[in-house]
Amino acid sequence: MATIMHVDMDAFFAAVEILDNPEYKGKPLIVGGYKDSRRGVVSTCSYEARRYGIHSAMPIVKAAALCPHGIFIPGRMKRYQEVSRQVHAIFPEFSPIVEPLSIDEAFLDMTGCEHFYDSLEDMGMSLKQRILEATGLTASVGIAPNKFLAKLASDLEKPDGLTVIRPDEISKVLNPLPVGKLWGVGKKAEQELNRMGIYKIGDLLPYSLPELEEKFGSTFGPHLYYLARGIDNRKVEPIHEAKSIGHEITFDDDHTNLSFLRSQIGKLVEDVGWRLRQHGLYARTVTLKVRFYDFKTITRSHTHETSFCDDDTIFQTAVSLLEKEPLRPVRLIGVTVSNLTETAQLSLFDETENARKLSEVMDTINARFKRGVITKGRTLINEDTQ
Repeated sequence: MATIMHVDMDAFFAAVEILDNPEYKGKPLIVGGYKDSRRGVVSTCSYEARRYGIHSAMPIVKAAALCPHGIFIPGRMKRYQEVSRQVHAIFPEFSPIVEPLSIDEAFLDMTGCEHFYDSLEDMGMSLKQRILEATGLTASVGIAPNKFLAKLASDLEKPDGLTVIRPDEISKVLNPLPVGKLWGVGKKAEQELNRMGIYKIGDLLPYSLPELEEKFGSTFGPHLYYLARGIDNRKVEPIHEAKSIGHEITFDDDHTNLSFLRSQIGKLVEDVGWRLRQHGLYARTVTLKVRFYDFKTITRSHTHETSFCDDDTIFQTAVSLLEKEPLRPVRLIGVTVSNLTETAQLSLFDETENARKLSEVMDTINARFKRGVITKGRTLINEDTQ
C-alpha cells in the first residue's frame, strides 16, 4: 500500500505578502491588482478576504464591490518564486520521489519512509514544521494511500491543516462529503449530479460503471465511479520522469466566448511554461483538452519539429487547436505539453531560443505568471465576457 503526501501552501501569494508586511496580518488582503483596476484578476487572497466571497480568478472590480475596505495590491512573482524555491528545496529531504504540481504545491511518495517517524501524523508535522522554520509560512498536508485522497485530505482542514486518511477510513471520510469535492466535478457537473439525487459522494455508490458511462461518457463516467470509491492508480512522477506537464481549469459556468477562452488558455500556459523552465525542460507537443457542457471531452494535439519552452509557442498552438473546433459551451479547458527533453532542438534561425530567453527574462522581472498577477494582455478577461 502506497503512502502519498500532498503539500499545499496556505494562500501562498497572500501569505508571502503578509510575511513581508506584517501590518497586513488579520486583514482582508487581495493580491492581483489595485482596487481601481478595471481588468485585473484576483490571484489569491487572505482567508479574511475569502469570508466576503472573494476567490482566485475573480475580477478585481467584483472583489472591490464585495470588500471595498480590503487591501488590494499587485503581485510580486519574483518574490513568490524565490520563496517557492525554498519550499521545494525541502521536499527531497523527506522523499526522493517528488512531483511538483505548481509554485505552491507538490506530491511526495513517502512509501517506505514511514518507519522514520512515530506515526503518519508525526511525518506530516515534521514536514510542516520544517517549512515553517525555513520560510515562516504554514502549509496544509494530506496523507493517504493515493494522490486523489492525499490532495483531498490537504484541503479538509485548511489553513495549517494536517489530515491523514488510512485505508480503512476511506469510505468513512468520502461518503459524507459533497459530490463537488471529487476532483474534476465543477459547478455544472455537481448540478447535474444533484438532479439525479446525488448530493454526497456516497450517493454515487449505487450506480454501476455502465450506468455512469451511459450518463457521463466513457471518460468522465469511470472517473466518477473510481474516485467515489477512493481508487486512483496514478503514481507520483518526478518532473524529469514525467511524460507531460499540464494544467486545466473547470469553470463555474459554461462559456462560449472565444475571447474568454483565449484568456483562460493564456493563464494555463503561464503555469505550464513556468514549470517547464523551472525544471530545465523542453517540449515538442502541445495538447488542448476541452470538456463541453454535455461532458463530452476532446483532446487535440500538435507536434512541432523543434523543441520549445516559451509561453508564446504553447499559447499560439493551443489557441490554434481551439479555433479549429466548432464552438459549443465549454465547462473545462486544459493545456498539456509532452515529448519532453532536457535539451533544446533549435531551429535554423534560433527563433525558439530567442522566445525562450524572452520568457526567462519575464519570469524574473515581471509579475506576469500564475493566476492573473500582472500579466500579458491575452490573459485579461474582457468586461463583456463576465
